[in-house]
Amino acid sequence: MNILFIHQNFPGQFKHLAPALAALPGHRVVAMHINATPPMAGVQLVRYGLPRQPPGKTHRWLTDLETKVIRGEAAYRAALALKQNGFSPDVIVAHPGWGESLFLKDLWPQARLGIYSEFYYHAQGADMGFDPEFSAVKDDDACRLRLKNANYELHFPMSQGGLAPTHWQRSVFPEPFRSQITVMHDGIDTQLVRPNAAVQMVLGTRRGEVRLTRQDEVITFVNRNLEPYRGYHIFMRALPAILRARPKARVLIVGADGVSYGALPPQAAGAGPGKPPTGWRDIFLNEVKAELDMDRVHFLGNVPYADFLQMLHLSTVHAYLTYPFVLSWSLLEAMSSGCAIVASDTAPVREAIEHNQTGRLVDFFNVAGLANNVVALCEDQAERARLGQAAREFAVSHYDLHSHCLPGQMAWVKSLLD
Repeated sequence: MNILFIHQNFPGQFKHLAPALAALPGHRVVAMHINATPPMAGVQLVRYGLPRQPPGKTHRWLTDLETKVIRGEAAYRAALALKQNGFSPDVIVAHPGWGESLFLKDLWPQARLGIYSEFYYHAQGADMGFDPEFSAVKDDDACRLRLKNANYELHFPMSQGGLAPTHWQRSVFPEPFRSQITVMHDGIDTQLVRPNAAVQMVLGTRRGEVRLTRQDEVITFVNRNLEPYRGYHIFMRALPAILRARPKARVLIVGADGVSYGALPPQAAGAGPGKPPTGWRDIFLNEVKAELDMDRVHFLGNVPYADFLQMLHLSTVHAYLTYPFVLSWSLLEAMSSGCAIVASDTAPVREAIEHNQTGRLVDFFNVAGLANNVVALCEDQAERARLGQAAREFAVSHYDLHSHCLPGQMAWVKSLLD
């Protein structure tokens, strides 16, 4: 087959699928992207640029759709050059979330299109309005989201199938397209991501270097960006009680000071020329800082993947919180590492964490409940071991890349032709 992938940050969710297909005899794999990416064996990379940004005069409900149309046009122009050079895909596998795949079937109507079905927005029952502290529902949100979803609605009639990583993410899509979505996670390499009792990590602090091992008490928290969507504010508010109860515990926090999904914080007091507004990280740190022993709280920022795995291997208790939204790879990597996990009782977390079986679930907003469960697991080594082993077994049986997820993804690609 000739297979065309499209993802603005390729490989994204296709980092295992694309090279696996490229390795098969007779396949040609081309990937279109907007951001520079490292070379990938067997995959031809084609970059497209953006000709312009929205001018700012569009109706605000249409701004998101206009941005997607602009990206779709840029991808169309780059794809036209591919076609003129003789490339004709049998299958197009796209993440349509940014609009790049909107017009590709106009170039190649015979191609079979499969779309990564990550999230379909709703004014109620999902992330919107879930956390009234930051996402008060506006009277026109349903109107705005209807047009935000127009991108998916334009894809549905020309797509032969969808791929969703969790059952809940599939469930938020409307019928009849929902019935065309296959549930298969992107996959975790559970042989690479596995417990390591001998792990050591050197941590630089203002008092000098500290060497951490499994004998140390380490509480971990991971986000791509430290923001309310992933419960950073709840975790920080729980920290004073956790550290008071566990005087030897250290807290390792991974994540950048930006946003991946939610809104930027309001302009902080004192912001101005040369003084940027305070990000979410410092807003919630400042809220509780006076109650914390900052010698035991370590913000690591974004770390290399190997360091991230070391941190999970060190973890005594791992906390994971999220609005009802997309599931983070980091939760499944923590499970595969054998971590004892306290997580929010939200969708789609419940698909991976069963309370008192593969971890503990707490109400997202229950700060005291989060603190109490983290402390209780710190005090109970046998329970941590039981939950960690069960979490790893569940990750291996349901999310292993090589035995389950990658074969399922490749079968899905084949089914687009069938």
